Amino acid sequence: MKDYYQENYLKYHDQTVSIDPASFLSPLIRCLSPSSVILDVGCGSGRDMRWLKDRGFRPTGFELSQGLATLARRHSGCWVMEGDFQVHDFSGMDMDALLLVGALVHVPHNQFSGTLSNIVCALKPGGYMLITMKEGEDVTRAAEGRIFHLWRDEELRVVFGNLNLKVVDFSLQVSKIRETDVWLGYVLKMLH
Repeated sequence: MKDYYQENYLKYHDQTVSIDPASFLSPLIRCLSPSSVILDVGCGSGRDMRWLKDRGFRPTGFELSQGLATLARRHSGCWVMEGDFQVHDFSGMDMDALLLVGALVHVPHNQFSGTLSNIVCALKPGGYMLITMKEGEDVTRAAEGRIFHLWRDEELRVVFGNLNLKVVDFSLQVSKIRETDVWLGYVLKMLH
């Protein structure tokens, strides 16, 4: 998916930057202390980092697309690392929370658990994570060619349990971009 987001970063930014993230970020921030350090993996436009920063949190971004990373820095005023979350070493980052809003939708089912396990290494014991995934079965292809891997709630809960992550909040939300898409949202706590 690197090529799509790099080649279309302006379009993607413009399509997502003005969406109000309160409905999906509020369940996470209710679990956090003021000034918590948050890593936004796949930070895109920087929208969520800016929203969090405006509320006293300390977000940092992580983005594969160089174009999006530049726009996210500009929009949020936050530091954004560039890299591929499937191979980056997240160990030792000691984050209070992780944000994965739609970040893993392009990861194939057979790579999902390993990818999430790698990212979770950035989290402090007892830390929290917000993850959103598209609901459905198998895969779907968007008109521009992006492939989305869809999930059922019960499948994701098995993966989370295997990674020692406890579901503390769950939501279903219709996409603010495409009314045919439904997002599964989870706030998870890393158990000791």
